Amino acid sequence: MQLFNSARDYGAIPKGLHWLTVVLVALAWGLGTFGDDLPKGDVRTTGLFVHISAGLAIFAMLAARILWRTVDKPPAPEPARFGPWLDRLAALAHLALYALLVAVPVAGIVLQFARGDALPLFGLGEIASPWIKDRAFAHSVKEVHEVLAHALVILAALHAAAALIHHWFLGDRTLVRMLPFSGR
Repeated sequence: MQLFNSARDYGAIPKGLHWLTVVLVALAWGLGTFGDDLPKGDVRTTGLFVHISAGLAIFAMLAARILWRTVDKPPAPEPARFGPWLDRLAALAHLALYALLVAVPVAGIVLQFARGDALPLFGLGEIASPWIKDRAFAHSVKEVHEVLAHALVILAALHAAAALIHHWFLGDRTLVRMLPFSGR
């Protein structure tokens, strides 16, 4: 398996970063959505810790992905059957995904600080809240964080559906080039 992108396919590193991001988003969203259903006490506290850690890891994965794209240019998109507007729509969707991958963790960090809580850094340390606890502000930020997180998951689902449409209906290699362990 090639590490770097080729003119036609993605390499192992961008594929790994992509799929690790998918797993982390699913984990963070699941814990954020259903974390309050966990039993109170250590289980819920651990769920919140994992949620926050996944969010920080998403942020780190995004930074790695952007850095990698500057070093290893992605392959050109598969030729679109419906003209350049489809390429523009795909580029816009990718930009929106990247923007949400920034906005959701940033809102989560602001929420943690608005609650007056320290931001745990994967159990290695923490950053103390620079603000005093503000329940009203925390409530507002939580709503924004949740809306952005839901928007991210919806857009990611549309992204996946578009890849499946490319594969099943358009018959191109858009999906196959990003699948792990896919051959040429």
